Amino acid sequence: MRIVLIGQAAFGAKVLETLLKKGENIVAVYAPPDKPTVRPDPLKELAISKNIPVFQPKTYKDDQIFNEFKEFNPDLTVMAFVTDIIPARFFEVPQKGTINYHPSLLPRHRGASAINWAVIMGDTRTGLSVFWPDGGIDTGPILLQKEIDIGPDDTTGSLYFNHLFPLGVEAMLESIEAIKEDRAPKIAQNEAEATYEPPCDDKVSSIDWNKPAQEVYNFVRGCDPQPGARAVFNKEKMRFYGAKLIEAPIDKTPGTILQIDDEGMHVAALGAKLIIGKIKSDKGKKMPANEFANQEGLKPGDQIDV
Repeated sequence: MRIVLIGQAAFGAKVLETLLKKGENIVAVYAPPDKPTVRPDPLKELAISKNIPVFQPKTYKDDQIFNEFKEFNPDLTVMAFVTDIIPARFFEVPQKGTINYHPSLLPRHRGASAINWAVIMGDTRTGLSVFWPDGGIDTGPILLQKEIDIGPDDTTGSLYFNHLFPLGVEAMLESIEAIKEDRAPKIAQNEAEATYEPPCDDKVSSIDWNKPAQEVYNFVRGCDPQPGARAVFNKEKMRFYGAKLIEAPIDKTPGTILQIDDEGMHVAALGAKLIIGKIKSDKGKKMPANEFANQEGLKPGDQIDV
């Protein structure tokens, strides 16, 4: 079966590596364009090392890009971590269709930051979906889904790297086997259950200390490791990581620094306190919170604002 792989980053590279080990025929790889001062995408590097043709279009709306794609005559297109907008006409070229990986239980959490929002919104379960894209944002029938628990202290990073990354690679292989054996379902998504959230970036990453402590904690976990939940002290922006939630009666205004020790920076919240393990300023590196506090002159009693 002739497969075209569209993807990027470590996940795309791992899917390619695994497919090659299984003896699959990968006829072309599509990856994002190179960026100045940034190392080449690992998917691109692996494909080149295996003598697989690599294409890096700036846009998939170009007719020439589409015509080149058609010349590979793929039986199947595999989308492994794709953030570009791929026009629906690309999905119709392969005889056996196109499949796409998404790290949520669709139709819940459509969009580019599905893992982040599952944590931020306090979900206790999430998972991944392999689906047949149809040109909408994470719409199209479901082929396969896998579920996992979200632990009370999980972060976006721990869910992805410990669970949704390795499970996703397995799911892509499982889906391809089902397609090869003509037993891959197409289960319609229930639009009544669909949610869509915007990218979890700096437009939405500021902490609201007036919310309940659990919601603030979920927010910090959901923004860890990217983009990092943001707060401000003396006009200096800082991002929080490695948080813990300790329920305790707190009589200080939320956002007040209670103490700073080797465990981290203790900050008042509504009905609890957050212990921030690591902090990063926009101009510096991530470091233990007590070191950051010493460097920036933070001390108990200081009020952190948004």
